[in-house]
Amino acid sequence: MNDNIIIRPVTMPARLGALALAALLAAGCADMSERQKGTAVGAGVGAGVGAVLGSATGGKAGTGAVIGGALGAVAGNLWSKRMEDRRNAMEQATRGTNVEVTRTENNELKLNIPNDISFDTGSAAIKPPLRAVLDPFANSLRDDPTARLLIVGHTDNTGSAAINNPLSVERAQSVRDYLVTRGVAGARVETAGRGDREPIASNASDAGRAKNRRVEIFLREPAPS
Repeated sequence: MNDNIIIRPVTMPARLGALALAALLAAGCADMSERQKGTAVGAGVGAGVGAVLGSATGGKAGTGAVIGGALGAVAGNLWSKRMEDRRNAMEQATRGTNVEVTRTENNELKLNIPNDISFDTGSAAIKPPLRAVLDPFANSLRDDPTARLLIVGHTDNTGSAAINNPLSVERAQSVRDYLVTRGVAGARVETAGRGDREPIASNASDAGRAKNRRVEIFLREPAPS
């Protein structure tokens, strides 16, 4: 180890300044878009780390905070403008359909498509209302060769696993096949079936079983290399 390296304690102003900046950025997120929130939170965390490192290594805490904030902003902005625009477009396209369009914790765009617009009971044939949802979704993917899809089919607990498991897979594959006919590369799409193993509501009622009969589509963009 180099004996000339001097580790200085982090001063209280540096700590307070970094924490204050992070708090202000986090508080301001209330009026921001999802993409802006990621950037702001990343900047706040980066600023705190930068201030601590800058002070500990003998540099200026303020300079460290600026550098750390810039790096943090890049790291925090995992939800790209393309993804934000796509989510806004899908929210408009699915309005009134009971399709849920959300952002997951790991920055995937998720479409939760209920059974009432997707498939008849016991069937894997796509209903016309689902086509109206999938068409604009497929259009948004044609100019994004990096996007990857995972389509997951689910059933309620009516019937045996021997029926529900393959049915959930067939429904996911039907959605994939339809997207492929609309120009989405099949190699970019994975499918899976969960049968009745991942309910989101109680199977003790008709309403709960209806919620559990669904197809979920997850869209992700690879992190920049």
